[in-house]
Amino acid sequence: MQRRLTGSANDPLIRARYRREARFRGYSIAALFVAFGIIIAFFTDIIGQGHGAFWRTEIKVTLDYNERAERIGQFAIAEDLRDIVSRGAVRGIPLEISNNPELAGITREAWVPVKSTIDQYVKGKDELEPALARQVDALLAEGVMRTTFNWAFFTSGDSKLPELAGIFSAAIGSILVLAVTLVFAFPIGVMSAIYLEEFAPDNKLTQAIEVNINNLAAVPSIIFGLLGLAVFINTLGVPRSSALVGGLTLGLMTLPIIIISTRAALRSVPDPIRLGAFAMGCSRWQVVRDHVLPLSLPGILTGTIIGLAQAMGETAPLIIVGMIAYIPEAPSSIFDSATVLPAQIFTWAGEPRQAFSEKTAAGIMVLLAILLTLNATAVLLRRKFERRW
Repeated sequence: MQRRLTGSANDPLIRARYRREARFRGYSIAALFVAFGIIIAFFTDIIGQGHGAFWRTEIKVTLDYNERAERIGQFAIAEDLRDIVSRGAVRGIPLEISNNPELAGITREAWVPVKSTIDQYVKGKDELEPALARQVDALLAEGVMRTTFNWAFFTSGDSKLPELAGIFSAAIGSILVLAVTLVFAFPIGVMSAIYLEEFAPDNKLTQAIEVNINNLAAVPSIIFGLLGLAVFINTLGVPRSSALVGGLTLGLMTLPIIIISTRAALRSVPDPIRLGAFAMGCSRWQVVRDHVLPLSLPGILTGTIIGLAQAMGETAPLIIVGMIAYIPEAPSSIFDSATVLPAQIFTWAGEPRQAFSEKTAAGIMVLLAILLTLNATAVLLRRKFERRW
């Protein structure tokens, strides 16, 4: 009687196990391709919609600083071009003449932006009335209308006119908010983590604190917005819609992340380093300050940058504290009304005009670039300073 071989490639159980392994590997590769395909589709869609916002259409006009233009800016341009030139390009002419009286009575040529509907037509994204379309086509053929890089998207603030709207005020607001978040959350988070990891006794109180910190890291961000509204605005009187209240609110949200990442970085330092420092006569604070903290600093910085990147993309808590306002001018201090890039994108997304959809996608591209830069910085710091014990 022939004995059955066990553990060989001919064993049905082994073959079945290999088949299951091959199927699992196939499913994993398929999932990877699906995820990669979704990412590619997302970026393709966003870039396809938003790249046009980095370009704008301009027309060359003759500005006549006449008496009527001193009252209404539109009278400074030819009548047949008033349906084409953006109102925002000429509305400041009366003030310009008032501040510079020597301009009265002179004419000059200038390139000015066109209305958003004209701009969308030139980009092939919208239709115009036949007569206006023929006029635009003729101007393009004459060379008095051009498409140029839209520097105003980066140098101007929000506007009710999509052809003039930019992200400058939102970018400055984001910088101020993140600065307040860092100044508030980093020292408190790091010191709290040092105490809990290196000094606090292991009792029920510290265990309860640790559990609550871990739970806070999973709390929806809008809850922190309500907390910021109740504590900072209603109780402490911090100015609503200011970068200060936004930074403090995001600081509350970022604190658990910094504490958890700092504790993990401190815990990664081997105990022999602590014991060696104690053997040399160092106090516990000296051990932490001179040995443990410097070695764990790369991990602390990595966790902090990731926390800031998460805060950078938050909108819900900032809406609660009023940072969704129309802000055409960049804030000059943390006490001024401000908005941030995610809130600016949210505002543009609610506008019905096609040009604002283009601005929304472009704002998302800028925000993604910043977030990817922050996360890449965190990865590079971790790789550069990481030590293997």
